[in-house]
This record gives sequence, structure tokens and C-alpha cells, in this order.
Amino acid sequence: MKYICLGYYEPAKHAAMTEDERNAMFDECFEYDDYLRANGHSAGGEALQPPETALTLYWRNGKVATTDGPYVETKEQLGGIGVLEARDMNHAIQLLSQHPVLKYGGLFEIRPAADFNEIMKESEQRRRKNTAG
Repeated sequence: MKYICLGYYEPAKHAAMTEDERNAMFDECFEYDDYLRANGHSAGGEALQPPETALTLYWRNGKVATTDGPYVETKEQLGGIGVLEARDMNHAIQLLSQHPVLKYGGLFEIRPAADFNEIMKESEQRRRKNTAG
């Protein structure tokens, strides 16, 4: 089963680290990420640029509106996403609980991925029927 893993960090803590501390953290984290990939537990992921580069889209007064920055103001910021292959939630917790970023103050939110395959097939059939008639 796939689990979406949202990785959060505190920018102030990250900025307070020396270059050597940051390099050591990245080296440990990337080594563990290599382990997850090599053992078939990583199905992808990406780091994110800082929150000030974000743009939030939403619906207001009958049209799309935008706001610069992330939607939620928090001390922790979303730093990246990962897609983890695990047997179940307990296995996902076991795998991520060993990730070195946790000891550097990072945290993970783990959510099961939603399977929309059946919903997408049904939608495709409805849309095909609507364009054929």
C-alpha cells in the first residue's frame, strides 16, 4: 500500500545549523532514503522550495483567487513529500521512525494514499457517454 509522507521542518532551526551540521544531516537522511529505495519502500518524493515561493489557489466570489505563500501559518513548514510503499500503517511508521531527520527536529505526517482508479473509470464512462450522445 502507498502512503503519502509529508515532511515538516522548522526553518529557524535549519538556519541556525552550521554548514557542517546541515551537511551531516543531509548525508544521514539521503543515506536512509537510499536504503528505502534499495528495499522497494520508496515510490518517489520531492523536496519543496521555501514557503515564501508558494502560491495558494482557492475559489472566491465565483472565480479563482490566489494568495502568495502557504495557506496555513505555522512554525513548521512543509519541506517535502514522499511516497512510501509499506504493508500497512504500522509498517510505514516503523520505516519512517528510523529516518534521521526526526532527530534533527523534523516530523512526518503519514497518510494512506487514496485509490481513485474506480472513481476515475466511472467518470471516464460518464464523460464518454455524454460526448457520444
